[in-house]
Amino acid sequence: MPKRLEGDFDYIVVGAGTAGCIMANRLSADPKNRVLLLEAGGNDNWIWFHIPVGYLFAIGNPRSDWMFRTEPEPGLNGRALAYPRGKVIGGSSAINAMISMRGQAADYDHWRQLGMTGWGYDDVLPLFKRLEDHFLGESEHHGTGGGWRIEAPRLSWEVLDAVGDAAEEMGIKRIADFNTGDNEGISYFHVNQKRGRRWSSARGFLKPVLNRSNLRLEKNVLVDRLIVEQGRAVGVRFIQGNEVVEARTKGEVVLCAGSIGSTQVLHRSGIGPADWLSPLGIDVALDKQGVGRNLQDHLQQRAIYKVFGVRTLNETYYNLIRRGMMGLDYAFRRRGPLTMAPSQLGIFTRSDSTRERANIQFHVQPLSLDKFGDPLHRFPAITVSACNLQPTSRGTVRIRSEKPDEAPSIAPNYLSTDDDRQVAADAIRTTRRLMKQKRLERYRPQEYLPGPAVGDDDASLAKAAGDIGTTIFHPVGTAKMGTASDSMAVVDERLRFYGIAGLRVADASVMPTITSGNTNTPTAMIAEKGAVMILEDAR
Repeated sequence: MPKRLEGDFDYIVVGAGTAGCIMANRLSADPKNRVLLLEAGGNDNWIWFHIPVGYLFAIGNPRSDWMFRTEPEPGLNGRALAYPRGKVIGGSSAINAMISMRGQAADYDHWRQLGMTGWGYDDVLPLFKRLEDHFLGESEHHGTGGGWRIEAPRLSWEVLDAVGDAAEEMGIKRIADFNTGDNEGISYFHVNQKRGRRWSSARGFLKPVLNRSNLRLEKNVLVDRLIVEQGRAVGVRFIQGNEVVEARTKGEVVLCAGSIGSTQVLHRSGIGPADWLSPLGIDVALDKQGVGRNLQDHLQQRAIYKVFGVRTLNETYYNLIRRGMMGLDYAFRRRGPLTMAPSQLGIFTRSDSTRERANIQFHVQPLSLDKFGDPLHRFPAITVSACNLQPTSRGTVRIRSEKPDEAPSIAPNYLSTDDDRQVAADAIRTTRRLMKQKRLERYRPQEYLPGPAVGDDDASLAKAAGDIGTTIFHPVGTAKMGTASDSMAVVDERLRFYGIAGLRVADASVMPTITSGNTNTPTAMIAEKGAVMILEDAR
């Protein structure tokens, strides 16, 4: 028999990542609410969770990363990709790119047009502002005093300034801020940092409230399944150490484990496509076809260009004196390359003139490497990655067995539509045009990837996109919001699970369509809005 966790809880929150930390903070603000927060990872007590450049060491490390991989992808010419997800309090916000990006107003207005009342941009803007403590101060676009610290980058690179000038030469406008509803333009990314240290959801929303007597955090627990009785979620079963433990709630269970984790818990609970679960020997509690489908992600084409006569991080990294100076600069001033987000310069533009809004995003970096976890190249180079912001390809996440510790099958189905292949080809063309602008001539950029031998026709570029394409780690959509008439909808506009009472999902998995930019900030907003609705409905 499972052990019973002592305590009678009003809310059980599964996952202490970006969404779960915010959810637990908001639900426990009323001392009458007893909240249990369950996290599979441990404390963020490793130095590389806090020094921004630590993502290089945290991604691909089992201490901090679930170490998932995709299935071999036909669109990537049979390649399988590493699929990092944070495994620590703060979740992926403890290992991600720290880029503060809402997307475009049109993303949320589209959700509203799909029938998601209350999710238009004007509806969610106050929630974004409430979360923020923004260095630009209080304005129509930003807020201060919230738990989510946002600052400007603390270093600059001559070569990145020049790439921005080249984009302007192409006719793309400079803007001061990507987060005003329309992100088309050139700017430096604002980052979730505070004085040169990473600012995760755990630092901003969980740690400051762990002294609340009505909030209990259990770490290093692997949630196995939901406990559903008479059509209602009444608790969860999890594994802690060598024990199986049950926790019960009088109120609601809130899944905040992300597009991968929340899907796994639902599937192990017998909730999902019956034709997926029955062959695994799982009793089907609810045949819900949308659970694990509608996976969307941003695929980037990582073009690399050698440059000359200008400094990049590559040669700095291999110079022992400069490396020592980098360490001292960070130790004494909290500045320099150790404060770097993975990408610094952003460019949002259109892959072709027929697009209604910006549909590709460039992440430009003053460094190059073959893949995360590999050493930097020994020649000076920059990476100019272009990703499709509004992909039409849809993939799946599904468990392989009932075993809670077995990694799921993740099949994003990249480049499986004609439109996505066309955007990928056009994105590489746009990259080449950018790097041929006069402003960059003095640095003599030479294409290293995909390489000058790759032709400029659609077929050659689409194949090249499959060769160099990689994820930006933005999985969303596997438990999407939708109307009752949508057979693939998993939750309604109040994040209530269709067919099971007392259960909500409040993380990136509920996005019907992916936002046009990095997805961490939209996930934070979903948790903020979800908590508001849960508390409203409880009244």
